Amino acid sequence: MRRFKKFYIEITSVCNLACSFCPETKRQAQFLQPDRFRHILDEIRPHADSIYFHVKGEPLLHPKVDQLLDISHEKGFKVNITTNGTLLHKNRHKLLGKPALRQMNFSLHSFDGHPGSKDKEGYVVSVLDFAKEAAREHGMLSSLRLWNLTEDKVTNLQRKRNREVLDILEREFALDYRIEEKFERGKGLKLADRIYLNQDHEFKWPKLTEREDEGRGFCHALRQQAGVLVDGTVVPCCLDGEGVINLGNIHERPFAEIVEGERATRMHDGFSRREVVEELCRKCGYRQRFSLQPHLENA
Repeated sequence: MRRFKKFYIEITSVCNLACSFCPETKRQAQFLQPDRFRHILDEIRPHADSIYFHVKGEPLLHPKVDQLLDISHEKGFKVNITTNGTLLHKNRHKLLGKPALRQMNFSLHSFDGHPGSKDKEGYVVSVLDFAKEAAREHGMLSSLRLWNLTEDKVTNLQRKRNREVLDILEREFALDYRIEEKFERGKGLKLADRIYLNQDHEFKWPKLTEREDEGRGFCHALRQQAGVLVDGTVVPCCLDGEGVINLGNIHERPFAEIVEGERATRMHDGFSRREVVEELCRKCGYRQRFSLQPHLENA
């Protein structure tokens, strides 16, 4: 039986922002209803312990996010939420104190990615206030993400914009160093107890119109992760935001049958041979981050 370290459940396909780095979904706008959410958890229970409210959409737009957290706790799951953080003021009471909620990931790069954003300091400080209270009172983890770096270190406008955010972080956490001195790409920098900063390069969502690579390589899809979109479509990873690699619908077929099905098995076994069998995967730049070292064979 396959088990996954990360299982992504898209609880809504709707977002309140229009960020340049996140293509708008062409799928129908939906919110996952509690009864369907229960069914998903029952289906994946033998396969995962940790779930992520994330693929596309903004989870804090869901009017019943607190109910979904309660159901997750009832079913024995720990939850991680990825959010742009702009709706915290409306949802604090739905999040704080929920025993299922393990971690929140705040995409701080959403501010500069969304045209028309205003009051960067007010936005960042509100996220930090929440993260501090959540850590202090409830032991929750927070990851502050700036996933917008580029290779250009000389004229990188985004690095200058990020410096504004880093100034706020250094002040709010009374750091006695400049964050750039400690920065390691892809690694979390501890700012305070249970609060971390993560910086990385922006990645492109894979799409079929991109150029294919050589078709060799490895990915953790269907090994360490899988997901389900708001309409029940099972996908192999969190980057298939349009359900291109549709493995089946969890409301129509048992999940165990779907992940052991012909298409999923062909994809899984292909990666074991370092062969990329799905077209979307051959056009995924994020996959190219993984090494081809033998130790990944049984990952």
